[in-house]
Amino acid sequence: MIEVLELAKRYQDARRGPVVAVDGISFRARAGEIFGLLGPNGAGKTTTLRMLGTILRPTGGTARLGGHDIVADPAQVRRRIGFLSGDMGLYHRLTPRELLRFFGRLHGMNGDGLDRRIDGLLEAFGIQDFANGRIDSLSTGMRQKVAVARVLVHDPPILILDEPTAGLDVPSSVAVERFMVEARNGGKCILLSTHVMEEAEHLCDRIAVIHQGRIRAEGTMEELRTLTGRGRLREVFLALVGQPFQAV
Repeated sequence: MIEVLELAKRYQDARRGPVVAVDGISFRARAGEIFGLLGPNGAGKTTTLRMLGTILRPTGGTARLGGHDIVADPAQVRRRIGFLSGDMGLYHRLTPRELLRFFGRLHGMNGDGLDRRIDGLLEAFGIQDFANGRIDSLSTGMRQKVAVARVLVHDPPILILDEPTAGLDVPSSVAVERFMVEARNGGKCILLSTHVMEEAEHLCDRIAVIHQGRIRAEGTMEELRTLTGRGRLREVFLALVGQPFQAV
């Protein structure tokens, strides 16, 4: 459902000159799969996700999501994805219920069907008791749960999730992880970026590690262990990005 083909992003920085943020990467993520895109800060992860979400236009290559090209047909791509960015994308004067209704209507939903979908998401993420209070009065963790619910309101077949459990306590993180597993088992394609190695190791069917704008390795956990000779994902990750590892 996601096919990335030699995707690249280059730009001119006033101080640093030419910058290559993403350097011709390719990978595929399938339906019914959680695909992890991992990398250190500045590796090109967020730039990649923003290009796939049609927020940024690539300077080279392209990608197809749900059969639609991000350059040639971005509107059709947007209809098929739920995109969670690092800044949450919330309107703080609205209530969670109002926000979900607003985004549902943007996607052409209305009536009883939209009401049932909103109620189901509020219950799934434990937001019912806060549904009618302004978002700016909520805790960081509760806002994050509202943000995750927002990208799911139109039930898209493809989810692009950038740090979906950031700021969440353990019970809330487990709820979000459970929802991702259920979505995968329901046939959705999930592209997950996270700095929580245990989360990625537990959830991801396949993982790609990006560093300095390039994919360093891609495969299942067993394939990455065989490639690096390391056991835990954090050790595998450090080996792939060229960082020394000291056991603790």
